[in-house]
Amino acid sequence: MLLVFNRIGPRNPGTVVAQLAELTERHWKGTAYEGGFHMYDGKLPIVATGVKQLTEHGPAGAVFRRFGRPHNQTLLEAIGNPRRDAYDARQRAEYAARQREHQEKLRRIAAQHSAEREARRPGCADCRTRFTDERWKAIEPAEWGAPRETHPHLCDDCKQRAITAERQAEQAGPEHEHEQAVPEQKAGGTWLSRFRA
Repeated sequence: MLLVFNRIGPRNPGTVVAQLAELTERHWKGTAYEGGFHMYDGKLPIVATGVKQLTEHGPAGAVFRRFGRPHNQTLLEAIGNPRRDAYDARQRAEYAARQREHQEKLRRIAAQHSAEREARRPGCADCRTRFTDERWKAIEPAEWGAPRETHPHLCDDCKQRAITAERQAEQAGPEHEHEQAVPEQKAGGTWLSRFRA
């Protein structure tokens, strides 16, 4: 509610405003909160000004006094709750800071967990490359009685080469195994065979 006073006659508008504020206090007085603001739920903002002030400073000037407040404000400030807005902004900023801190803590924990996991990641016994997640999971022991992964110490590529070499050896037969076991003689070099007498 906006009250605009025009001084005509002997009555002092300041005295009238003070009396009116006292008589209507139950309608406009807010409840004080710990954050330094008032809540005005169910209350009516009563704002007063004078014609002379409006003429001098205009409707956008700080010429409005809300009942219960000690100084003049602009109309938007007078009908609003700037201390509550400031309190809410501080609360939002504190909450956002706590959220950022929490997210940073989670990021650090995840990075530490990831680093520890990478330190445990097995590597290929042949080519020394680290196992992929899929290969690592494949070599982990499964349920009791489940068939064990072949070549658990090799990466996928080295495992395929090893399986291919084993199959070729099986197809070649036992006579080729003996040939592979005897070393070849180097050109121009001599070696003593254990088969010589």
